[in-house]
Amino acid sequence: MNKKQIVIIIAVVAITGYLYSLPVKGLVKPKATRTNAGVASEKPAATNVNVATVSSSAKTAIGAALSNKINDLENQLKNAPDNNKLGLQKQLASQWDDVNQPAPAAFYYQEVARKENKLDDWLNAGNRFNDAYKLTQDTSLQPVFITNAVSAFQNALKLKPESLDAKTGLGIAYVNGGAGPMQGIALLLEVIKQDPKNLSANLNLGLFSMKSGQYEKAVDRFKNVIAQKPGLEPYFYLAETYKQLGRKSEAIAAYQKCKEMMPDAVFGQRIDQYIKELKN
Repeated sequence: MNKKQIVIIIAVVAITGYLYSLPVKGLVKPKATRTNAGVASEKPAATNVNVATVSSSAKTAIGAALSNKINDLENQLKNAPDNNKLGLQKQLASQWDDVNQPAPAAFYYQEVARKENKLDDWLNAGNRFNDAYKLTQDTSLQPVFITNAVSAFQNALKLKPESLDAKTGLGIAYVNGGAGPMQGIALLLEVIKQDPKNLSANLNLGLFSMKSGQYEKAVDRFKNVIAQKPGLEPYFYLAETYKQLGRKSEAIAAYQKCKEMMPDAVFGQRIDQYIKELKN
């Protein structure tokens, strides 16, 4: 498996995970909103989740060829004296980033941040934990990822209280189950007030608007993101939002953009099915 294939798989998994979080017949309506916090609490948090456990499953996902260098670095880390471990942990974080596996990368960034206590390392750890939450459907892992994300962003804010990146990440983690949706939304809105074009805050506010049935607001958020940086996720969510609003031609156009951005046969077939349903 090459890196391009991994990127495709990650994007499809992210979108598929979103779809599986919804009822069969569409999005949750406002009176029956189910937050991700509820999803994450269906099982108790696993107490033995660490870099070794998440690395094992990640290696299965990327295949033996891409795992070889990581295995070598892990063996070096295992046998290295304490004063040499930090450099190897940084290399491992970077290697896991290169193959788009946020869960093991998150734990390595966390270890680096604990040792050096630098803003960027705490942000990297928090963002990877948020990404890991987004990509897994294992409800025993989700609370672990969220708890670590919240801690990382709180540590980042101690170093730089005005950091919009830290506030955005913390807001996302709160909505996903780290505190509560309203506290998280308030943080994201605070970010938008200071930086109206913030990509991450707009994307996530759009997604949360979808889940609460506020589709018109979601459209504005996704269009804001696309105007600055067109991407598969905002186009897909925009298409889904238009579908919920009954704006079929606009939904079809957005789905077509998704298909152009994702040259994958299986994904393309799924998009074709969505378009076919809209045309019938």
